[in-house]
Amino acid sequence: MKLLLTSGGISNESIQAALVDMLGKPIAESTALCIPTAVYAIPGGAFNAWKFISGQQSGAPMSALGWKSLGVLELTALPSIDREKWVPMVQETDVLLVEGGDALYLCRWMRESGLADLLPSLGDTVWAGLSAGSMVMTPRIGEEFVWGKMPADGDGTLGLVDFSIYPHLDNPHLPENTMANAEKWAAAIGGPAYAIDDNTAIKVVDGNVEVVSEGAWRRF
Repeated sequence: MKLLLTSGGISNESIQAALVDMLGKPIAESTALCIPTAVYAIPGGAFNAWKFISGQQSGAPMSALGWKSLGVLELTALPSIDREKWVPMVQETDVLLVEGGDALYLCRWMRESGLADLLPSLGDTVWAGLSAGSMVMTPRIGEEFVWGKMPADGDGTLGLVDFSIYPHLDNPHLPENTMANAEKWAAAIGGPAYAIDDNTAIKVVDGNVEVVSEGAWRRF
């Protein structure tokens, strides 16, 4: 699987060009599935899920890029559906667009749905994550990004990459997301990490990591 791990979505020409390069064809010839699951676990989740799916999301609406086809993959529904009804659809899709929200909730449902186990077999599929949709691929998110009480098993996520992500750096709507706070977070995270703003993405293909940015970022 190819990973495009963003803070704010497909927010500029450089990130969009990276996406097209990973797809190997134009967006207009590519199929996509939206995964809104993470956003349901935070305040206003149902409303924000609709905005994500419909392309009404402010800033960088990932669903409104002009896909050949667009569907919705709700992970909480998958355990009640026969695998043969959804697995082939995922296998045939070019890109999974993954909404932000609660990364630990998303991680739980990726595992319970069986999607996490399927990912290693999706060699040509692009995972385009936004915020928590990117953080879920890392080993840990840090207590700063845990919604509510820390789970008994901690803040660990899927660990499909070996670095953690501090998103929304210097976002004016999130005044606590400063570089100073990112430094404190990185000191506690216990491994490689990146702080990225909403104009930055991390591209991972065949284990090679590349930062794509028209904004600010830092590697710890």
